[in-house]
Amino acid sequence: MTVKGKSADKILSVFICTGKKSLSHILMKTVPDFSCMKLKRSLTLQFPLPEFIMAMGFFLVLILEQILLSFSHHQPIQSPESHPHDHHHHRGNASEEPGHLHVDFTSQSALRAFILVFSLSLHSIFEGLAVGLVEDEKEVMEICLALVIHKSIIALSLCFRLLQGRIRRTVAAGCLLLFSVMSPLGIAIGVGLTEETRSSPKQQIVRCSLEGLAGGTFFYITFMEILPHELQGNRNNMPKVCMLLLGFALVTAVLFIRL
Repeated sequence: MTVKGKSADKILSVFICTGKKSLSHILMKTVPDFSCMKLKRSLTLQFPLPEFIMAMGFFLVLILEQILLSFSHHQPIQSPESHPHDHHHHRGNASEEPGHLHVDFTSQSALRAFILVFSLSLHSIFEGLAVGLVEDEKEVMEICLALVIHKSIIALSLCFRLLQGRIRRTVAAGCLLLFSVMSPLGIAIGVGLTEETRSSPKQQIVRCSLEGLAGGTFFYITFMEILPHELQGNRNNMPKVCMLLLGFALVTAVLFIRL
């Protein structure tokens, strides 16, 4: 990779961390929505339902990924080309890398790229559903604007991941096309559900549940895939952490002002 390409990748990595502000938006919105619904419907529920739904979203992606990895268990972890290079570094890194195979994008990189595409596509459907279930036009515009920025950053990151996986261009283009149509598909489904269950308790439960599942998938993608990969090593970690905190602070400020 050229110096210019490395610089672009560093800048992109920093903004990827900022793009995770959508996680804070969903997490800080799901629990209050459930609480508001319980107050309006005079429901008394001791079980932590919103946290449970978010956990289900997390485990859903985790289980699907492990199923895919189990089918590829017979494949060698590293490519033959990397063996000579690795023999020089195993001794120095053996004590530093145990337990981090999950985020090692250099091993089984093509499979992990496909898993990332699948996870992001699944998450995009939930994002679209959450948008489609919103009835306030102003709120829809705000969320759509945030999604456009977020999806643009994630799409660039996904392109880099697919290139790192040494995937053919036609397959990579198909993956990007699949990723791009998932959010509109989710929006269409959400609008259909809204038309059928407008202003009903069922509609509120569906919306809150979908937001919770989206938050769970965000949890997994952010803390198990993207952040460990972006923060491994000691280069440019502080700018990434600062941008991550900045994105969280921006969403917190917006939600605080709206209250």
